[in-house]
Amino acid sequence: QVQLVESGGGLVQPGGSLRLSCAASGFTFGNYGMNWYRQPPGKERELVAGITSSGRSTNYAGSVKGRFTISRDNAKRTVYLQMNSLKTEDTAVYYCKAGGLGSWGRGTQVIVSS
Repeated sequence: QVQLVESGGGLVQPGGSLRLSCAASGFTFGNYGMNWYRQPPGKERELVAGITSSGRSTNYAGSVKGRFTISRDNAKRTVYLQMNSLKTEDTAVYYCKAGGLGSWGRGTQVIVSS
């Protein structure tokens, strides 16, 4: 079955950086676009970034454009989210998801606070 395991979250000061990873299994990873979502405390889950199956094309929410970078390594079946210049409003649980597949991982918590 589809399994997605997010990691790399933690506590970071405003202006800091984190790199999230999502290890995938149970499906043909290289055939699927991948997305990162986040759910801030008390708010709805929102799409943060997406990348096509080949990795050639990416897209970002306006709130993270220029600060976050999504990438993937199909050989390692892993998608990444490099987060720079973090803001307190980036605090959320971050999830990855394969486009068109319904499974979610447990997420990884990111807290941006001084």
